[in-house]
Amino acid sequence: MKPIRVGILGIGTVGGGTYTVLKRNQEEIARRAGRGIVVTMIADRDLDRARGFAEGGVTVTDNALEIVNNPDIDIVVELIGGTAVAKDLILAAIAQGKHVVTANKALLANHGTEIFAAARDKSVMVAFEAAVAGGIPIIKALRESLTANRIEWIAGIINGTANFILSEMRDKSLPFAPVLEQAQKLGYAESDPTYDIEGIDAAHKITIMSAIAFGIPVQFDKVYVEGITKLTQEDIGYAEELGYRIKLLGITRRVEQGIELRVHPALVPASRLIANVEGVMNAVVVKGDAVGATLYYGAGAGAEPTASSVIADLVDVTRMQTADPMHRVPTLSFQPDLLSDTPVLAIDAVETACYLRLQVVDKPGVLAEITRLLADCNISISAVVQKESIDEDDLVNVIMLTHSTQEKNTNTAIQKIEALPVVAGKVTRIRIEELNN
Repeated sequence: MKPIRVGILGIGTVGGGTYTVLKRNQEEIARRAGRGIVVTMIADRDLDRARGFAEGGVTVTDNALEIVNNPDIDIVVELIGGTAVAKDLILAAIAQGKHVVTANKALLANHGTEIFAAARDKSVMVAFEAAVAGGIPIIKALRESLTANRIEWIAGIINGTANFILSEMRDKSLPFAPVLEQAQKLGYAESDPTYDIEGIDAAHKITIMSAIAFGIPVQFDKVYVEGITKLTQEDIGYAEELGYRIKLLGITRRVEQGIELRVHPALVPASRLIANVEGVMNAVVVKGDAVGATLYYGAGAGAEPTASSVIADLVDVTRMQTADPMHRVPTLSFQPDLLSDTPVLAIDAVETACYLRLQVVDKPGVLAEITRLLADCNISISAVVQKESIDEDDLVNVIMLTHSTQEKNTNTAIQKIEALPVVAGKVTRIRIEELNN
């Protein structure tokens, strides 16, 4: 059979890795796909960089539309990033009847519903394994391997930059700012790290996984997002003393009232496998009703790990392109006309246990006053620890672990606690995720 002809849009880190791995493993890949997969065109604004990869027979251009409009291209691989130009190019490729492989999580989280509908209308495939957790095959696991299960929840460390920072803060007892600077020097963080440290990148990824797990439309505008910039080494140390580690988690959970969809720092018991995922590595735990909890671990970024997922998608599309569209695995796992309208819950309606740290005047009756206030807000306490005096003002750190309660109750309690004259400054709140149910 004639080889499948591929055009790559963007030959940066992932695009270069994809080209390199395709070339190195071409015989193995062809044996698995049933025919060859060859790159015949590369588009990149940096023509010199593109020419550095291109070899005999590969056309190089700085105009991506030349690939999109070329009738000889079977699959368009979009590795440009962003949500404007990339969206236009993908929709144009779909309109031309071409299959698409992309690693663009921001685009799919914001515009996936529109893109998937356009692909369905043209009977083409949009594959995106590389959009979530780099080289970890979590999309395939959710769409295919776990299809017998009613997914109950997903919790993931899905941003390597944030995980590296938290790991270094814990291991070396360093504050946030110098560790971020170190991450940038090592190439783990961008010069503008906002998407990573503010949880936005993780929010894109958990939005996509939630849609696949629960058969709901992609709804990035509904996800609650909180980053790691306000975390202190002090809280990381206290968490460790209490038997927890702090991780930035993407969480989605099916509950009676709807779907939870959130990204935030969380205390995870140190005994959990996911709590011991360190550095830039990623991990995702999926709980299904039949299989129980399963863990997926590996490199969440990088040229060749991400290329592994891009090429896996190319092989899947190659195998399935001649199949009746009705017999292909649905893009979001569920049949498109059977997606659920189950609501995504506002964060106020979510129930979590919490770690609370507050600075209080060290005098009798203070703890009793605070615990009474918490009880008035329907919050019960599982543990209280009072630390040493902070300074000459005779303030002490008090750490409280609460039982699970609605977020709105915790918010109300924090406002009331902060208004007490015996409490100095703001209350630090970090949610607790036991990940055992």
